[in-house]
Amino acid sequence: MGAVGALLQQQPLIALFVCISLGYLLGKIRIKSFTLGGIAGTLIVSVVLGQIGIKLDESVRTVFFALFIYAVGFQGGPQFFRALNRRSLNQLLSAVLTCVLGLLAVLVAAWVFGLDRGLAAGLAAGGLTQSAIIGTAGDAIAKLGLPQDQTQAMQSNVAVGYAVTYIFGSLGPILLITWFLPMIRKWNIRSEAVALAAKLSGGHPELEAGQFNGVRRIVTRSFRVTDTSPIVGKRSGAIDSDLADVSIEAIVRDGNQHEADDDTVVRSGDLLIVTGDVDALRRVGTRLGTEAETPDGTVEVEETRDIVLTDRRYVGSTIGQVHSQLDAQADYGVFFSGVRRAGQELPTLRDVELHRGDELVTVGRPADIDRAQKVLGYGIKRTGVTDFVFFGIGIALGMLLGLVEIPMFGVSVSIGSGGGCLISGLVFGWLRGVHPRFAALPTGASNFLRDFGLAAFVGAVGLGAGAQALSAIEQSGLTLLLLGIGVTLVPTVLSFFLSYYLLRIRNPIELLASIAGGRSANPAFAALMSKAGNATPVVPFTITYAVANVLLTLWGPVIVNLVTVNAS
Repeated sequence: MGAVGALLQQQPLIALFVCISLGYLLGKIRIKSFTLGGIAGTLIVSVVLGQIGIKLDESVRTVFFALFIYAVGFQGGPQFFRALNRRSLNQLLSAVLTCVLGLLAVLVAAWVFGLDRGLAAGLAAGGLTQSAIIGTAGDAIAKLGLPQDQTQAMQSNVAVGYAVTYIFGSLGPILLITWFLPMIRKWNIRSEAVALAAKLSGGHPELEAGQFNGVRRIVTRSFRVTDTSPIVGKRSGAIDSDLADVSIEAIVRDGNQHEADDDTVVRSGDLLIVTGDVDALRRVGTRLGTEAETPDGTVEVEETRDIVLTDRRYVGSTIGQVHSQLDAQADYGVFFSGVRRAGQELPTLRDVELHRGDELVTVGRPADIDRAQKVLGYGIKRTGVTDFVFFGIGIALGMLLGLVEIPMFGVSVSIGSGGGCLISGLVFGWLRGVHPRFAALPTGASNFLRDFGLAAFVGAVGLGAGAQALSAIEQSGLTLLLLGIGVTLVPTVLSFFLSYYLLRIRNPIELLASIAGGRSANPAFAALMSKAGNATPVVPFTITYAVANVLLTLWGPVIVNLVTVNAS
């Protein structure tokens, strides 16, 4: 073990990846219905391994947390800005309530047990998992005008309190939010997340990885023209104009396949390759002839392409009106199989009104789609490639934003790189939804950044806090540790029930995510995301996290000024 320990001390990045691997292995262990989860497992393993004194550069934590929180913001950007309405007011109030309850818990603990300003601030930083309090409280202590030795002692006590209480401050909300609170309410997080996703998508069920909707609205079928068919002797273009939502794509005649031009005359015995809406084909099928089996070897090349609507002539029109207007101008033979607005799927109904920037999912022959694209807007390719130009800009702008300091209560307060990257992620995610031409970050890539970024961040925190935590416990006793448990648990539980009954946040996913965001509990949020299996917790978390990140940071100087006991 000595050689292994020496290796891990010399190569702390190896220790970090070992913690992630063993932590996720630990997180998979199931005791009845309870599983710890990979994030909590990583935290425990890293704290244990950190006892040998592994020093990891602070920038590692900063970078990985920035990647995690940027991905969270990017995924929730479109929904976040759409959710800023009266409906989100209760979630904002829940965040304020959670923060205030946390502050009151710290002040009561400091008053009852006679904690000095430094220990009280450290208790808040660790118990409420807001490391920014260490900085704001330290600055506030320095401005008290106390003797140098007292100032240094209390600034050190801030770090001691943080080290002792941070571990359970991170672990406690995971247990509460993903296990205990859902258990007492008899909620199944995954089922509730699926139901919420279906509700947000207009009633469409959520599809798991590898699943797709087998019921297709746009299909291609073959019809044999009979002698009695009313279309015999008519041009293909005229037939398409008469038959709404149906287009003749090709004609098989005498065993040879021909493209159906507008001037192609339909004859008896022709086999028509027809594309159209399922209901439309059912209505007009008898006019075309009798449905027939498509001959082997018949190929009709069609394409699915996303077109962003920009032409003012069609903005404000319905899907049905746009389709009719296109057919009135020329036989485009293009169908709309889907509509997305700001990243959200809309029901593909004829009376759905289209807005500028909507993504129209078109189906048809490439040449037909090219013609339609010229009058509708511009096409975008479905790509699995990350736009690293905008990704780099987003991270850089987020970190720059985190450096901005705003004077409040006599101290300079900043939102930090985490808050900055959250904001930049939200903005870039929203811009991607509005203007899909740039800032591509595929779902798989953003999921990886989110999951790996937080796992690495938690592992780095655990490695750094491990040795210091036990040393601080020996010096300060278990009192501070128990107070930290109280500060972590009591406000969270109270906020949960008050938000449910008083603020009437009744949806389980929205409530749990609001509580996690209201106490800036990133590991708990990640664990909730893992249990949910989709992005439904993102919007309430991002709304409440933004509020909590500012308020909890401000609690540092507030605690220092309200607690009157100084270190002896």
